Amino acid sequence: MTPSGRRALVAANWKMHLLQAEAAAWCRTLRDELREVPGGGGPRAVVFPSFPLLPGVARELAGSAVEVGGQDLHPADQGAHTGDVSGAQLADAGCRWALCGHSERRRDHGESDELVARKAAAAGRHGLTPLICVGESAEERRAGQTFSVLERQVRAVFPGDEGRFGPFVLAYEPVWAIGTGETATPETAQEAHRFLRGLLVGIAGIGDSADGVSLLYGGSVTPENAAALSAQPDVDGFLVGGASLDPRRFLAIMRASG
Repeated sequence: MTPSGRRALVAANWKMHLLQAEAAAWCRTLRDELREVPGGGGPRAVVFPSFPLLPGVARELAGSAVEVGGQDLHPADQGAHTGDVSGAQLADAGCRWALCGHSERRRDHGESDELVARKAAAAGRHGLTPLICVGESAEERRAGQTFSVLERQVRAVFPGDEGRFGPFVLAYEPVWAIGTGETATPETAQEAHRFLRGLLVGIAGIGDSADGVSLLYGGSVTPENAAALSAQPDVDGFLVGGASLDPRRFLAIMRASG
């Protein structure tokens, strides 16, 4: 459990890594290690493989407590969209989650805030929990724009007060800390997470408290820094990139998360 009492959530984003045999071995190692954890009351875990790996990973993790998600989805339910994947196809492949608006998608594919919002809505329509990524660049942080960027990105997903589309999770991923080896200090992460939790009140249709919303930190998370970050009251877990490619390092981050 996190300091707030919310159950921690740790997500592995494999990005464009691993082949089928490697992915299967990863899943078996994690399952074997988790069997040795008494009680099964630790953090929740989600794995986000690349699309070709999804069916195999879903098979390997079937019956375990580890859930599976897609790294992206198209906002349309079906249609002539070559190279894209729909929410229905993700659900059919065994997914329960969808990653929306990762900074690398925003950077490499020019995804706008509005497109990310449509993708999150599409995930909800197909029973997938959207893990919505927000975060500022180094230039935006230096310019003192961190909070204005986060507010713009969140308000795009929740433009009105008519109520949210279903369960969701936010991941704060400062772009300047992704894949750079530079990690936000626990205090910096907590400042952003506290702002996001306050921002959600009233604009996400969740009433006068966002205490039940999970907020993850993503940005060069390792077993070495996970415990200090987890100790912050508004950090509820992690979106892990490079360190998630080693199942034992990922498990160490899970253990450090409570």
